[in-house]
Amino acid sequence: MLSEYIYIYIYIYILAKFFKESSEEEREHAEKLIKYQNIRGGKVVLHPIKNVPSEFDHEEKGDALYAMELALSLEKLTNEKLLNVHSVAGRNNDPQLADFIESEFLAEQVESIKKISEYVAQLRRIGKGHGTWHFNQSLLHEGNTA
Repeated sequence: MLSEYIYIYIYIYILAKFFKESSEEEREHAEKLIKYQNIRGGKVVLHPIKNVPSEFDHEEKGDALYAMELALSLEKLTNEKLLNVHSVAGRNNDPQLADFIESEFLAEQVESIKKISEYVAQLRRIGKGHGTWHFNQSLLHEGNTA
């Protein structure tokens, strides 16, 4: 849920299409986990989220690179937490939970990390300014040429 909030703020600020899609994807993931928890007879407790950043200015890196680096760190954190859940499932002999985490999340997380890592590398190469505008335009048109 934290990543969904942060992606929404980034979406409002810069790189609209990419972060809007990322926010929607994270919401879908949260809904899958909630549904799975309910199916297994668990109880879902949502806690308030504090200290969500709403400014993504960075004098040295520029807004786009800073935002994309934040997204990459969130994806890595999410992957780490999913791996922890998978490990707990293994230690507790719960192959159904392990399979759910593997089939629904892990491969997609690796792909997201790879894609965002590539974006970070591109943004580091192009620097701030007009190149960032071109990068944003390429994201807007990504997938439209299929």
